[in-house]
Amino acid sequence: MKKYILLVCLAFTLISCKKAEKSEADVSVTEVELPATESDKAVSSADSSETSNASEQKIVKNGKLRFETTDFDKTADKIYTAVKKYKAQIQTDNEGKDYNSITRNIVVRVSNENFENILRDITAGVAYFDQKEISSEDVTEQFIDLEARLKAKKELESRYLELLKKANKISEILEIEKELVLIREEIESKQGQLNYLQNRVSMSTLEITFYKQTTETGVTVSYGSKMWNSVKGGVSWMPGFFLGLLYIWPLLLIAALVFYYLRKRKKNLKN
Repeated sequence: MKKYILLVCLAFTLISCKKAEKSEADVSVTEVELPATESDKAVSSADSSETSNASEQKIVKNGKLRFETTDFDKTADKIYTAVKKYKAQIQTDNEGKDYNSITRNIVVRVSNENFENILRDITAGVAYFDQKEISSEDVTEQFIDLEARLKAKKELESRYLELLKKANKISEILEIEKELVLIREEIESKQGQLNYLQNRVSMSTLEITFYKQTTETGVTVSYGSKMWNSVKGGVSWMPGFFLGLLYIWPLLLIAALVFYYLRKRKKNLKN
């Protein structure tokens, strides 16, 4: 009878242990498979947003072109067509005439994404460039630094405004307002630098200079101007003439002595 009781107790103990192990396994699985909370999702989203903003590069693109053309008006029309096509802006357009050529300089401002496209259209068909400079400048670090400094100054301004509300003495109010003036000047300066940098990043600059050789001089000189130029040429020639005489002074001395000797001899023969 005792043997049966012991067997029943042993079986009950084994069953209880298995249930405990199964319960612990369920708990561990439940702990592992807990879903993410809304706060965790928000933190993760913020981190990914900051990483995306930090990795965004700020590139300033610039270009300079100079080339000769055989059809002056056609080249200008091609540039204006490209400007209209890519919604760019003409910043300056200057034309000049030299002795044997006419030159035109056009400065174009175009969005960064269309810089390569407008460059390709304008340079199509150009066989040779007197000058072709394309540059890209990464100003990401400078941009981030300006944003951080501007944010810090605005936070400092907010703190001083809170102190101004709590100030009771006139001396304290004047001191706080004095600091606020300095802070606001720095904020305006940093904001201006940031706006200028943003403008350079968003809009690239392309300077195009093209020219055409001509047979006409394009300059009419009057007869009076020609006479005056001749007078100036003669005056400028005189110093060179006298310097040349200094180089041959031995010959001049010998010539003078010979002339003096011949003249004296001629007088003696007459006597």
